[in-house]
Amino acid sequence: MPAPIPAQTPAPLPEGAVLDLADATALSADVLAGGTPWRLVRLSDHARASVARWREGAPLGAPDQQLARILIDRGLARPRFDPDWDRDDLEVVVPVHDDTVALDRLLGTLAGFAVTVVDDGSNDPVAIARCATDHGARLVRLEANRGPAAARNAGASATSAPWLWFIDVDVDLEDARALAARLLASGRDPRVGAVAPRVRGARGTGGRARFERVNGPLDLGRVGGLVAPQTTRSYVPSACLLVRRAAFAGGFDETLRVGEDVDLVWRLCDAGWLVRYDADLVVGHHPRSTWRAWWRQRVTYGTSAATLARRHGTRLAPVVLDEATVPVLAGLVTGSPLLAAAGAAILARRIDRQVPTDLEGRRALVARLVARAIAGNAGGVARALVRTYAPLLVAAALVPRLRRRVAVVVAVGTLWRWRGRGRVDARDVPLALADDAAYGVGVWLGAWRERDGTALTPVVRASARP
Repeated sequence: MPAPIPAQTPAPLPEGAVLDLADATALSADVLAGGTPWRLVRLSDHARASVARWREGAPLGAPDQQLARILIDRGLARPRFDPDWDRDDLEVVVPVHDDTVALDRLLGTLAGFAVTVVDDGSNDPVAIARCATDHGARLVRLEANRGPAAARNAGASATSAPWLWFIDVDVDLEDARALAARLLASGRDPRVGAVAPRVRGARGTGGRARFERVNGPLDLGRVGGLVAPQTTRSYVPSACLLVRRAAFAGGFDETLRVGEDVDLVWRLCDAGWLVRYDADLVVGHHPRSTWRAWWRQRVTYGTSAATLARRHGTRLAPVVLDEATVPVLAGLVTGSPLLAAAGAAILARRIDRQVPTDLEGRRALVARLVARAIAGNAGGVARALVRTYAPLLVAAALVPRLRRRVAVVVAVGTLWRWRGRGRVDARDVPLALADDAAYGVGVWLGAWRERDGTALTPVVRASARP
């Protein structure tokens, strides 16, 4: 295993920073709602005045450093800096294995950058070397194919810049300089250890490219924010990832052929670094060239769950339930409205006790929190059933009286993947089901190989306080 990553000592934000509320943060009266993980934060008079100044564009002042640090670290706000780029700030690491065409395309967009190409045991090393030389890139050659984690580590060892920019050869960059400047701007917060753009399917023709454009496996959606395990943004992919060298330390775990990016991001978070996902920055990612390769990719992603579960335990749980919502969900599944209503009443009382009695709009807020908890847990369960527990759904569908309920679960679980993404194209539904089935096959296959069912075991946790 790599050496542990040292935690970053907290430091004030550089002078001139402007604070914005995070994409998913809502301000109502004296309460902020949002963050990573989601929470309610009540503002003091001083804090409310500071937030109001920031929303008008006032720069961060010295007296507000502590408040700003709290809101940023909880994912409720983010600092904004003018984008800037200097060649000495970062070096690009590109791992490649037998894909000279894609390498040539990518290196052509990286003119002016210091680039290290890592040939991960390609069958035609001469072609890779020629391509790197033509574009003025440094070449590191691994005699045997050791996987993307080892290739990236080898590239990092050959560089010295304070930031490492890992880019896969199947990534498209429209304006590398502008992208680098904006990624580095996020890194001016000294607590940020890594930052990643949104990775969408590259534009192309045909059904597979059209599906990938909207449903790419590395696309984390259009809402940015902090990344943390067991949240809506639980990781960022390493296909295009900027990492602070001081945070990189032990690097990627070379024993992992897949899931190495999840492992790195979670170790960064555990060490106290902030990992940021900037959905406003978008790069393209080319889909697999055949349907067979497409299916195999999804299965492989699924197999990583069991391997990661051996390292990170219940963080890989397919669904995490709030214990207070379990009676409600049980009532919905069994068709018992009395049980569901009783569960909702218990949940409402728990939340009601946690919300300050003098809060403006208190009743409406409690109702929204109850609805949010029930909808979030119900959607999560339906999604897990479709994506991970498909064999259970198939077995239930064999019972005639359960078929209607199975159909509802499949509909909800499938549509849940598109929440917040706009209109659904009906042509995507069959491919979405195939996508989920492939991933589920991989999860079960990985669990069988590892002889470990952690990645298949749901987690019920105590009710989180608003």
